[in-house]
Amino acid sequence: MIRVRITRARGSTPRELGAEMLVGPDRTLGSIGGGQLEYLAIDRARQMLRRNEALAVMDIPLGPEIGQCCGGRVELTLDREPASPPAPRTAVLIFGAGHVGRALARAMLPLPVSVRLIDPRAAELALAPGIPQTLTPLPEAEVRRAPEGAAHVIVTHDHALDFLIAAEALARGDAAYVGMIGSATKRATFARFARTRGIDSGGLTCPIGAGIHDKRPEVIAAFTATEIMARLLATASAPTPGPAPAPA
Repeated sequence: MIRVRITRARGSTPRELGAEMLVGPDRTLGSIGGGQLEYLAIDRARQMLRRNEALAVMDIPLGPEIGQCCGGRVELTLDREPASPPAPRTAVLIFGAGHVGRALARAMLPLPVSVRLIDPRAAELALAPGIPQTLTPLPEAEVRRAPEGAAHVIVTHDHALDFLIAAEALARGDAAYVGMIGSATKRATFARFARTRGIDSGGLTCPIGAGIHDKRPEVIAAFTATEIMARLLATASAPTPGPAPAPA
């Protein structure tokens, strides 16, 4: 297999620096952005396989010369190194395996996150084959076990349980996203509940799905998946704060 990596990206490009794919004689894995750029890279990689070459570099302008209109320029490095280790995937914990929970889990399963469906009802989880899941009588305990920076999506069948899980997630202080299905009224009720526990409810997204009015589970799931990914990507691209300046 030949590994194809974007090792320099200038201007507008279809994938970011570090994106990579693997190319074999009759199959590929991953993508560097598709289009003519990827076609040229695959063609060169297979040429390397036929010639038993170990290394090549391609400098490709993404303009009319190759039939693309991105306007940028990329440098590709092709080598025989193994694929780079995948970046850790953010955990997305979906509490509630009802219609919306199952639809959301299916929508997020192909995305670069680690999805898990959590519910105390075995019958509901059985309707979501192929999706990682946890059957537990205490869903709120899964919040405490969640890794740092997880997304918590609360769509259970019980408002009291929703409030308990949301309070646990917000109290951690490290969640990338905490969202709860509901309405403005439910949010206001939760805010009063949270205050009695000394918890700031400002980090809660409720309703989920960016204010859509369509109540079909698949539509709610599509908008909520977009909302969660936008939050996760914004968090990932935020600059890391530097060290505090030394006192004068």
